[in-house]
Amino acid sequence: MNQDKFVTLQKQKKRSMKRKKISLMLMMWVVSAVSMLACTNIIVGKGASADGSVFVSYNADSYGMFGNIYHHLGGVHAKGEMRKVYEWDTNKYLGEIPQAERTYTVVGQMNEHQVSITETTFGGREELWKTEGKLDYGSLIYIALERATSAREAISIMTSLVDTYGYCSEGESFSIADKNEAWVMDMIGKGEGEKGAVWVAVRIPDDCVSAHANQSRITRLSQYDKKQVLCSKDVITFARKKGYFTGKDAEFSFRDAYAPNDFGAVRFCEARVWSIFNRFCNNMSQYVDYAMGNNLKGEMPLYMKPKQKLTVKDVMNAMRDHYEGTPFDIQNERGAGAYNMPYRPTPLEWESEGKKYFNERPVSTQQTSFCFVGQMRAKYPDAIGGIVWVTNDDPNMAPFVPLNCCITEVPKCFRMIEKEQDDVTFSWESAFWVQNAVANMVYPYYEKMFPDVLKQREEMEEGIEDGNIMAEYPLKLLKEEGQEALVKYLTEAALIRSNMMMARWTHLFEYLMVKHLDMAVKKVEDVDPLLLEFKKTKHGKALEPDRPGYPETFRKKIIEETGEKYLMK
Repeated sequence: MNQDKFVTLQKQKKRSMKRKKISLMLMMWVVSAVSMLACTNIIVGKGASADGSVFVSYNADSYGMFGNIYHHLGGVHAKGEMRKVYEWDTNKYLGEIPQAERTYTVVGQMNEHQVSITETTFGGREELWKTEGKLDYGSLIYIALERATSAREAISIMTSLVDTYGYCSEGESFSIADKNEAWVMDMIGKGEGEKGAVWVAVRIPDDCVSAHANQSRITRLSQYDKKQVLCSKDVITFARKKGYFTGKDAEFSFRDAYAPNDFGAVRFCEARVWSIFNRFCNNMSQYVDYAMGNNLKGEMPLYMKPKQKLTVKDVMNAMRDHYEGTPFDIQNERGAGAYNMPYRPTPLEWESEGKKYFNERPVSTQQTSFCFVGQMRAKYPDAIGGIVWVTNDDPNMAPFVPLNCCITEVPKCFRMIEKEQDDVTFSWESAFWVQNAVANMVYPYYEKMFPDVLKQREEMEEGIEDGNIMAEYPLKLLKEEGQEALVKYLTEAALIRSNMMMARWTHLFEYLMVKHLDMAVKKVEDVDPLLLEFKKTKHGKALEPDRPGYPETFRKKIIEETGEKYLMK
């Protein structure tokens, strides 16, 4: 082959690879946008928590989404300064809006005033998605966090922004909370040719818990205390105009008008809410038939009183829920594999021999990009009271790390750095990649490997329910040296805690690799759990590993399928 022809072929090959890369990126964006219809939120009022905290939690679930913890350093801005707006799911540039004169520091989903905002996408009527708005749900969240000093102010800011600049996302449920109160707000655009959005917000009573998971949960407005409801002026009249509602105002249901139930909305979404309520509240058996998708006209309450007051650990563990011990339990069946994995591969819906089936969709899922538990505490100054508990993977497979809401820098392990640690660049300095490395090793061998992960996870989270531990010295420091010294200390403390998690989780990956090499199990010394040492012979070699083979339950399934094919003669 001559040199010119070779060069030409190489150029063609590069162009082809570039086209494939661009196509793949576009496909990932589409997948990311669709997959965001898969998040879960929990809200706990201050009277329903054991220590007076308000809690908000968020599993951000999206295949292909890198777990980047958002950070904005607050400050004063010049008159005429503009803020660029990018769509969260795709990074598409949407335009600019005037910057606020004063913005506040934001860490993840919480700002320095202990205001937290999270979301789940419910979709709703598709004809209402086609808008020319400048603000998507993600930018709306973070702009509000940069500007709000309370949950009510955040609602006012968000709704004013969409009135002014328009809304360009599907229907969203937002959890909006501060150190004193919490709200659920449902919002959807008005469709082509219309500006703004219709919305309704309901305050969650202090002694109650609530949850939402990709379906609108605000139904008949007249059932709520009028003083605890905010809504757009045209929320009912617009529904009448579009033909979504024809009854009396007292009968108006936001969900029924703008996001009517279908099987998927109930079985994939409301079932997760049922499981959360089932953990915390009594008499949930009455809603099983609805959560199963057998009664699409039914509903569960937006909020309920828990049977006991909840701790931050209770909320974290609820975000790790796999329907254990309920009619939706997905372990101990063929899809769980040999080692009872409580996860199922994508897609959610699948076909076989012309029939459509689905996988159960629990709260805890492998595609979680990051998990946030916001703890807002009125009894402490904001810098100390607001704790951003984060993990960059499925929270069942990793420990939460506390970051205070005032820190001036998010630890490197929780940030995306293009071409260094992002969704296509593996890095041992990235919490997303290290935690996923452990999780993806464990998933197919869940019953065999998960106990090691659980032990390390629980040891790292030991004592977190005593919030005073993280407050005693900071309060002393604030009193003696002031706010600047406090923020510096809390920023350094966040880095130390993050580095501790990274060191332990990297070591855990190495330990699991050695212990379970080639599907055998090496014998372990019962010593300091941090050492994770293996038993050796007197000559320094590893003891002969155990070879347990398949669990007995799976052996029986093999025999059922194969009969005497493998019977020893």
